[in-house]
Amino acid sequence: MEFKLISIASLIAFYGCYFAKMFCQKRHGIQTDQIGKNKVGFVKFVEITMKIAAILVFIAGLVSIFFETGHSLTAIRVMGAIMSVGGTVIFIVAVWTMRDSWRAGVSKTDKTELVTSGIYQISRNPAFLGFDLLYIGTLLMFFNWILCFLTAFAVIMYHLQIVNVEEDFLLAAFGNEYLQYKKKVCRYIGRRR
Repeated sequence: MEFKLISIASLIAFYGCYFAKMFCQKRHGIQTDQIGKNKVGFVKFVEITMKIAAILVFIAGLVSIFFETGHSLTAIRVMGAIMSVGGTVIFIVAVWTMRDSWRAGVSKTDKTELVTSGIYQISRNPAFLGFDLLYIGTLLMFFNWILCFLTAFAVIMYHLQIVNVEEDFLLAAFGNEYLQYKKKVCRYIGRRR
């Protein structure tokens, strides 16, 4: 029962932050959801497929939690709980640190700043890291093969979004400033010397 409560609380906090941020930005005239908008070709494919993967893994996660699928060893479930809570905290800190530069997807028309402070000093993509940890943690707590496949699919699509969309956009928008940042901070976690 405690794993169920931890998972539900993590999802509520995670998506509560996500939608509260979207609502606040909308009140300030900022369109947060840029996924697939004004995109073509491979970039549009990656963004739309990533969004579908996110929705599917969310639904599969909820079903797995409510039906309490899988009965992994307690140690594995505890590790999953820690990952889920950690991913939620990382995501919330990342969104808060980005302030009004945060978007879901990229927007070539919105003027944003390159955020390199706070949590972005140790991860170039902490929001995506948060997503990954939340869903891998859920998988470890409520393992089943459908959730495993959808978690892997979502993690792969988040990675493709980063390397094929986000990084290209940031390089075009911020040039040398982004290259210098990229040399110092790892894609997911860690600093380079």
